[in-house]
Amino acid sequence: MYQYTENDQKIIEERVAQFRGQTSRYLAGELTDEEFLPLRLQNGLYIQRLAPMLRIAVPYGLLNSTRLRKLADIVRTYDKGYCHITTRQNIQLNWPQLEEVPEILAQLAEVQMHAVQTSGNCIRNITSDQFAGVAADEIEDPRPWCEILRQWSTFHPEFAFLPRKFKIAVSGTEGDRAAILVHDIGLQIVRNAAGEIGFQVLVGGGLGRTPVIGSVIREFLPWQHLLTYLEAIVRVYNRYGNRANKYKARIKILVRAWTPEVFAEKVEAEWAHIKDSPETLTEEEVKRVKAYFTEPAYESLDDATAEASLSNQAQEHKAFSRWLERNTHPHRIPGYQIVTLSLKPTGVAPGDVTDSQLEAIADLADQYSFSEIRATHNQNLVLADVKKSDLFALWQKAKVAGFATPNIGTLTDLICCPGGDFCSLANAKSIPVAEAIQRRFDDLDYLYDLGDLTLNISGCMNACGHHHVGNIGVLGVDKKGEEFYQIQLGGRAGTDAELANVLGPSFGREEMPDVIEKILNVYLQNRRGDELFIDTCRRIGLDPFKESVYAKNHH
Repeated sequence: MYQYTENDQKIIEERVAQFRGQTSRYLAGELTDEEFLPLRLQNGLYIQRLAPMLRIAVPYGLLNSTRLRKLADIVRTYDKGYCHITTRQNIQLNWPQLEEVPEILAQLAEVQMHAVQTSGNCIRNITSDQFAGVAADEIEDPRPWCEILRQWSTFHPEFAFLPRKFKIAVSGTEGDRAAILVHDIGLQIVRNAAGEIGFQVLVGGGLGRTPVIGSVIREFLPWQHLLTYLEAIVRVYNRYGNRANKYKARIKILVRAWTPEVFAEKVEAEWAHIKDSPETLTEEEVKRVKAYFTEPAYESLDDATAEASLSNQAQEHKAFSRWLERNTHPHRIPGYQIVTLSLKPTGVAPGDVTDSQLEAIADLADQYSFSEIRATHNQNLVLADVKKSDLFALWQKAKVAGFATPNIGTLTDLICCPGGDFCSLANAKSIPVAEAIQRRFDDLDYLYDLGDLTLNISGCMNACGHHHVGNIGVLGVDKKGEEFYQIQLGGRAGTDAELANVLGPSFGREEMPDVIEKILNVYLQNRRGDELFIDTCRRIGLDPFKESVYAKNHH
């Protein structure tokens, strides 16, 4: 895990002191709302519907137990005792007091955390695969590259006021768990014929009111040129992006208007000027950063014995075997397994975690996973390095603490934005809809029978809940001051990402569980063998779903 240098620490502490001064001037009436706005956004502070919201950066999702304990302390002291994990691996506090935010930032700085560039029109937190460095299907660990990008993009003077916010994701595996196709820049680590590492570069993906799947503008970029090439992309965007209309300001609109081919030409022309500048990466610099991501002290374990004992435990405990199947993943080191702690028990807003739970997770990480924890794009947490021989004991403790719901990848492992309960942009509440769906479908046998299925809920067009790429997407809409919900079907994330199609007119909140049930029934009646929901949906089209859902509801 990356450690701050003396300079890093000093910069963050100076930023905290600076913001403390700005906040006290604002509270004293010396700064107007308008003057304070860019200052607070540069420190991750939004003014939401009911209270300020502070977004804390979690670079590429990596946390440790010290940081979790500090967060527990902060949410207990300065908030209502819980925080929220977002779809970009960050952490949000929903109820801080404005005058206490500088103190929260000072506390975060003690454990090498900050809220810099988590908002505003700048390059945001760099995200990646939550299994980075431990996944069995990895080409190369993406974390050092994420860190190089983070150091390049933080406080970059040229990119502090872009036309709109800018998001970058990096994937180091053949299957994409980082959603690189729906980011402003998506980077896929690849090897060329000679076995050298480089990047396939995608540009112009994004969700929001105009969802777009990113386009490849370069098949192979040698690693040495990573920063100069990205600099060229962001420069072209900075120069030509639409600053007059914020709804047309994202890079995806520019790429679409020009075509990816023309955009790529502009980038290549810009790159020609800076290709061999001092920003060209050297082996020495990459080695320096990679040194922060050394392997933990893995033991050489007898995998066969561990597997045999696991299968005995699984036979004896059905609940354990369900959890093993759903909430654990293969690890590249024999004798270890990756564990996902579900933050989606029924009745809890997806991604919310309390102070005492944060401490319990920190204890589990210390005991079973080299003190490290990762936040995931699906709003769960991961212990990446658990010995197979510890899985049963870990499961028992996780169960007591409430993180062992064996629903990863199922309907109730849904993605959901904070919605109208917190967000001033939202048209509708999303958390009560999520809860009603979880309550209706809490029978695990039924969920397993449905198989892998993604359900994503957004409270508005900004699509923080990624509804466009859910197999079932739900979008909150406002009709004359009333909250309604539009359904979209057939979206998917990952390497073969596709956007969902709107089913038809929207529904009232109380109708939602029934509507979802009708959709699932159409799937169960039409699927072939163990065909997944998305594949049945693609094969039979929208009509059967429409017929079922609108038959009695709308005439």
